[in-house]
Amino acid sequence: MFGDIGKMMKEAQQLQARMAEAQEEIAKIEATGTSGGGLVSVTVTGKGGMKGLRIDPSLLKPEEAEILEDLIVAAFTDARAHVDSLVAERMQAVTGNLPLPPGFKLPF
Repeated sequence: MFGDIGKMMKEAQQLQARMAEAQEEIAKIEATGTSGGGLVSVTVTGKGGMKGLRIDPSLLKPEEAEILEDLIVAAFTDARAHVDSLVAERMQAVTGNLPLPPGFKLPF
């Protein structure tokens, strides 16, 4: 019985180390999303922060402000979806076959 507990503790420590490593890798992830056929692009980090924004000069007209705002939001949403997918792949590699409850989110 105690051997099982020791084994579980060792596995938990290994998982903790892999999680710390994964957090470092996730912080380095970047993904770019686009909208408007590439007229707007947004780069997002693995932690969800916006790192970059590129706007085609043809959109920089006062009468196009609302369209530009919508395109920025769409590009950010696209980039965030890419980052979320990359993070999920990395976390699947870390947790392996560890059964996590449905909807469980890891803290990062």
